[in-house]
Amino acid sequence: MEYGIQMYSVRDITKDDLRGALKRIADIGYRWVEFAGFFGHSAREVRGWLEEYGLKVSGTHTGLKELDEDFDATVQYHKTLGNRHYIIPGHDLSDQKKLDAFIEKVNAYAPVLAKEGIQLGYHNHSHEFQPNRDGSMIHEQLVCRTDLRLEIDTFWYYNATGFSAKGILERLKDRIDFIHIKDGFRGGEGKPLGYGQAPLREVYDTAKANNMLMVVESESLQPDGLTEARLCCEWLKAQEKQ
Repeated sequence: MEYGIQMYSVRDITKDDLRGALKRIADIGYRWVEFAGFFGHSAREVRGWLEEYGLKVSGTHTGLKELDEDFDATVQYHKTLGNRHYIIPGHDLSDQKKLDAFIEKVNAYAPVLAKEGIQLGYHNHSHEFQPNRDGSMIHEQLVCRTDLRLEIDTFWYYNATGFSAKGILERLKDRIDFIHIKDGFRGGEGKPLGYGQAPLREVYDTAKANNMLMVVESESLQPDGLTEARLCCEWLKAQEKQ
């Protein structure tokens, strides 16, 4: 099994030493990387580091505004990097008007990106599964009104609903290439894998059965990002023996 990590997990070192962070992530045992910023480095430079350390890019968390501000340069950066999954990490969709505008925009961008070999996706937090004040339901509309690829953050789903993400992973499996596998406590407190209360084993088994890449995101930096990354990798490897 190969696993990925969202680089936000080690944000305590990426800003000052992205190259070093990539090397140490590879040393821990991760083989896929999902970026959360490039800190001024060129795409060619970052791609060289990936090749040097035997890493592959699973996707990036990059906002919609980058496409709005300079579509051509943004697309070229991701193509040079070798990234095929442009994931919007969240957006202000707090009422129906904002939802409508966002959906119109991503429905316009998605086919253009597809022609460049890039799939457009969306990463959820908890609020997408809860009604806005006007009653609109964000995730439901993204599913029904767009063709976005869906990166399900399984902890935030659990936090919002109290349920394992197994059901939504099965229901939307044709729209899911990879998931965030994450642990923590309801209320939003994140923990490394195996240290919280999220129903991880069901998530692990479902992702494995459906060939979904599992991307670790551990956000609390307790005591630091690399320690959490190592604990998470150890938990994942232990599941292979069960």
